Amino acid sequence: MHRLRKAMFRILCVTFMLATGLVTVAASAQASVPNRWGFAHINLNSGIPDPARQAGSWGAGFNVTVAPGGVGQTYVTFPQLAIDGGVVHVTAISQTAYWCQAQKWGPVGPDLVVVVQCYKYGGGPVFTPYSIVFEQSTGVLPAPQAFGYVHYDGASIVSQFNSAPAVNTVAGGGGVWTVTLPGLGSSGPAGNIQVTAVDPVQPAHCKVGGWASALGAQTVQVRCHNATNVPLNTGWSLTYQRERAITGAAVPPKNFAYTFDNTPANPGPYSPVPPAVNYNSQLGINTVQTAGLGQRLVTFPRVGVLPDDVQVTAYGPGPEYCNLQTLWNTSGSVAIVRNVVCYNGTTRVNQPSLTTYTSAL
Repeated sequence: MHRLRKAMFRILCVTFMLATGLVTVAASAQASVPNRWGFAHINLNSGIPDPARQAGSWGAGFNVTVAPGGVGQTYVTFPQLAIDGGVVHVTAISQTAYWCQAQKWGPVGPDLVVVVQCYKYGGGPVFTPYSIVFEQSTGVLPAPQAFGYVHYDGASIVSQFNSAPAVNTVAGGGGVWTVTLPGLGSSGPAGNIQVTAVDPVQPAHCKVGGWASALGAQTVQVRCHNATNVPLNTGWSLTYQRERAITGAAVPPKNFAYTFDNTPANPGPYSPVPPAVNYNSQLGINTVQTAGLGQRLVTFPRVGVLPDDVQVTAYGPGPEYCNLQTLWNTSGSVAIVRNVVCYNGTTRVNQPSLTTYTSAL
């Protein structure tokens, strides 16, 4: 209890410093430090969230903590992860048309604090549970493994990583951007992509608008919209993973998987193709099937081990967005996501989506 009181006091101090600008996010990732990562299921707005679904590169004896800000706003502290740069992804967990976005993140003392804001369609702030992952990477990966990310603030790249190594680029604006990840290419579609809006002042939701794979690079279109589906110039985070967990750690977990539900009208269960977009680190066959209009049941066999994390991103040229209808679970070694739910406004729609799962183990 003494440690928790100290942590909560520190978060309250952080709230003040972030609000007044005494803590800012630096302009680039640091190349001289080891990889750092953490994830959590935020199921409350004060205290220590779901202990069964939080993990990170910190040592034993530490916990993720959370404190409330304004309505629908939470301050998430990842212990011992103080670093500039990296990327954050968040996914709302709700049976309603809600989404969550990152507002900002940065080091505070020995820790990393992420400010998350959740909204309902139309822009009203609301608290809902969500999953969150932070990741910062260094190093080079041997093909066919590949990993890259970009944090873009709406005008320029704030931080980035490319495991080729190479320099990622962003072009465009006004709600539509083209991201090029050179050196991470493939002969056909392969891997998974996650995109999250990053905006400290206004509601925003972002998605993968399109994706082209070539031997020289992965090219991804990012699209963002405001609270009422109007294209919006805003910040965002993007992560590309191939045969690597979303945490991108130096030593990857043994259990992770991802899939691209690219034919959402297929009642299933089906395994998305090509197989390179439906990867499972334990050679299980991931499947997707309908659970109702706009609802997709995703199953990742052989990799379901706590603690774990799930992130979801919508795909396509429109304003649709996706969340998790309920908390995922494990049965035996099977991770079950029941369900990925996608919306256009407040209406459930059958929509392509990208889902990634990772265990810490």
